[in-house]
Amino acid sequence: MERIYYAGDQFLTGTAIANALVSYAAALGRRGTTGAIEIPVRHPDDGRLSVVNFLVGPASQIVTERIDAGDDDELRDEQLVERLRSLTAELAPMHPITNHGVPDTEQAVDYDWTDEV
Repeated sequence: MERIYYAGDQFLTGTAIANALVSYAAALGRRGTTGAIEIPVRHPDDGRLSVVNFLVGPASQIVTERIDAGDDDELRDEQLVERLRSLTAELAPMHPITNHGVPDTEQAVDYDWTDEV
């Protein structure tokens, strides 16, 4: 279980959810953009469950802290975690893929050396 500190308040949520949220916020920050995402939380004062809409991006100040809680208290939402991971991956910088493999020596290379460059 993780405690999320955000906008002067604190919320409890599952570890996988908190980690995915922080990764998404970091990816948005690198891109200089913002996003909103709803996260299931347990309020620490009374234990009630609700959903909080987090606005995250370059100016987000999100801090998480691992807390000891029973396994039954851990909030889980695999679909949300997968969605956050997907959104984070979409924000990753593009890198060209090169083929550094061994050249295929079976095929003849046909250059026309008479062409002007």
